[in-house]
Amino acid sequence: MIEQILQNHSTDDVSPGETIWLDIDVRSARDFGGANVVKNLMKWYPDDPVLDPAKTFFTFDCVVPANNIPYANNQQICRDFARQHGVEVYDVDSGIGSHVMIENGIAVPGATIVGTDSHLNLLGAIGAFGQGMGDQDIAFAFKTGRTWFEVPRTMRIDVSGRPAKGSTARDLTLAIVGELGSRGCLGKAADFDGRAVKGLTIDGRITLSSMATEMGAVAGLIPPDRSVIEYCKTRAAGPFKAVNPKDGATYDEERNVDVSDLGPMIARPGRPDDVVPVSEVGDVPIDSAFIGSCTNGRYDDITRIAELVDGKHIHRDVFAMVVPATNDVYGRLLMRGDIQTLHQAGFIVMNPGCGGCASGQAGMTGEGQVQVSTSNRNFKGKQGAGDTYLASPETVVASALAGRIVTLEEVA
Repeated sequence: MIEQILQNHSTDDVSPGETIWLDIDVRSARDFGGANVVKNLMKWYPDDPVLDPAKTFFTFDCVVPANNIPYANNQQICRDFARQHGVEVYDVDSGIGSHVMIENGIAVPGATIVGTDSHLNLLGAIGAFGQGMGDQDIAFAFKTGRTWFEVPRTMRIDVSGRPAKGSTARDLTLAIVGELGSRGCLGKAADFDGRAVKGLTIDGRITLSSMATEMGAVAGLIPPDRSVIEYCKTRAAGPFKAVNPKDGATYDEERNVDVSDLGPMIARPGRPDDVVPVSEVGDVPIDSAFIGSCTNGRYDDITRIAELVDGKHIHRDVFAMVVPATNDVYGRLLMRGDIQTLHQAGFIVMNPGCGGCASGQAGMTGEGQVQVSTSNRNFKGKQGAGDTYLASPETVVASALAGRIVTLEEVA
């Protein structure tokens, strides 16, 4: 898939290992790194820094609203630059940039999108090429609409079998990360396919592609089905050219991950690929729970947990936080009454954004604190000084209710 997308955006020969010039449909920068992009633009291209403002965006999502002066300054640097050059800003009330781009039809199947977000490759969920790059590379893309890129080799990951009833897209994703390991797809693109992948909703596809980075992948692409195409058509400003793997396509490697009878999975602290069934972690009391991030902050994720906690209350020793991915998700939850349900169950519902996903954001853990989280990484220090387990929203909410790590089945 990636070779087809790149060839549609380059006049060079697109073959694995070749370095090509690539035309970029969408150029973006977030509040983390955005100010440095602006500084590079003003240093190197002060007279004409933006080739096409209509294809250029700032998305603020890391620390929103800013809770410290450096972030506040960085965001304002981006705002001032954007106003001067006619660039649109999705400001601190918008949500996670990659999700905002999908919802607003900016990212579409077959498109090329770059930004300063290391998880921008989650756009593979809709069959787009998304790539996080450094500040100088993004500044060059703002100015020229192009970048150079080394064409990666591709691994096909066939996800076969039927998961057990109640298994989620996150359980499937954790199973794949655990099977491949953090270096299993290192430097390669991944084509995800197979019966279990075809059955995923767009939200479930986002969950899977968002953790391609944790497999070492350059991108994790899923062939867009009819529902994805229709979703994007209703939002896109114009036509787009989706791609699917060609019959007879050759791959650098092919792997099968059998998820037959897959149940609730969890990644133990320190490594996203240290994945085991929840039943194997033993009796682990928890202090906090987090549901959100680019992996599981979608509407479907949060409505499910609202239904599960309706009429219940989290354990008295647990602090629990929910962070919707975007303002659209937040608004829909508000209208449906889910935010009230979560509040009554003891959850803190934050404004849209990345929330407690990375150091410096809301909801960091303290030394000795044990957290169960739907974020995509749990490296030491990533979310504070405590220990973070990664799991599905269902496992997180079950653990918040019980005060220890359990499956939903144990608290039903």
